[in-house]
Amino acid sequence: MKAAFAGGERAVGNLIMTTHAGMTAGEFSRIAGDWIATAKHPKTGRLLTEMVYQPMLELMDFLRANGFKTFIASGGGVEFMRPWAERVYGIPPEQVIGSSIKTRFEMIGGKPELVRLPEMNFVDDGPGKPVGIQMSIGRRPLAAFGNSDGDLPMLMWTASGPGPRLCLLVHHTDAAREWAYDRAAGFGRLDKGLDEARASGWTVVDMKADWKRVFPFEKE
Repeated sequence: MKAAFAGGERAVGNLIMTTHAGMTAGEFSRIAGDWIATAKHPKTGRLLTEMVYQPMLELMDFLRANGFKTFIASGGGVEFMRPWAERVYGIPPEQVIGSSIKTRFEMIGGKPELVRLPEMNFVDDGPGKPVGIQMSIGRRPLAAFGNSDGDLPMLMWTASGPGPRLCLLVHHTDAAREWAYDRAAGFGRLDKGLDEARASGWTVVDMKADWKRVFPFEKE
């Protein structure tokens, strides 16, 4: 595991891309769906689909109730998230934006299939995030929410649009209920984002101080 993570997020992405190549889009979707249905958090023993942020769920419900359309823009694999994002977040597959590997149309046993290739198609992280949003929906967001420097270009692009805009960063400060990390983190580093938030007047949420409940299963 140490060697696998030594190259950072991009190296892990390349590892996943290579090991998942050769299967069809349908096969990968079934594998992802089966895994997420049983995978549990090593610390809490809860299903990973229960380890979602209660304030995030409340925010998305509030936005949708007031006429907004909500999207996920993640550095994670888009085909991994689509099988379960609607059930957990209320976001349908066509509103999930993420990283992807190249696929190819093939006839296999007389049946048309999309086959995953060992080659990255698009990385939806850092400067790729606003590009991915533009390619997918063709609109600049009115509000954007992130928790790492990988979200910084998306937030900057959102903030530079005309009219009122909301940019928010979640600062992971709760080592007891979740994790505490920011400027020195190897993964998910939040460094330049904190500086830009202070300089630009963005909202910064302190997880430990501001969130009464982190996860849905916690008691109020």
